[in-house]
Amino acid sequence: MENKFFAIISRMKYINRWGLMRNTITENISEHSLETAFIAHVLALYRNVRFGGNVDPERVALLAMYHDVTEIITGDLPTPVKYHNAEIKEQYDKIEKLAEKKLLSYLPQDLREYYAPLFGKTEEERELWQLVKAADKLSALIKCLEERQMGNCDFADAEKSTLKAVHEMNLPEAEEFVREFLTSYNLTLDDQVL
Repeated sequence: MENKFFAIISRMKYINRWGLMRNTITENISEHSLETAFIAHVLALYRNVRFGGNVDPERVALLAMYHDVTEIITGDLPTPVKYHNAEIKEQYDKIEKLAEKKLLSYLPQDLREYYAPLFGKTEEERELWQLVKAADKLSALIKCLEERQMGNCDFADAEKSTLKAVHEMNLPEAEEFVREFLTSYNLTLDDQVL
């Protein structure tokens, strides 16, 4: 049997995000997943260093790398559609579970148990997934900032609602990221490098 897992994973670069929005620069789920992993890693470090936590930053980054992998099969369902009502969300969750099983079937049998927790949010890693979710929102917020800076007003409302969603998470780690790093996204390249 052919193991197609990594060939399928490589297709993440073809799934674009923000499908209902006019984009100045397209963003695919591969790019988004890497940025989310970078942010999730620092959120985990914040938790340990500044807030007395004890989480594995590398594990959090790994979970973030795989957090949208099912979208290879499902596509990127826009947030306003996905959360429009409970019935749509429930059906989409079922579709995601089917996609997880399909992706796992592309792996050799003896590796599947190691990849399964990377796709599904297990109760044992609930604290880690909370950080991944915050990193996911922060990555979306960064996209909104970048689009607005390019003169794309279509992202203005998304920026406000995403920032509000970050604040509503009540995660001190996310607030630290906003406070310490977010304003630097407003700088030009010359200002960032100097």
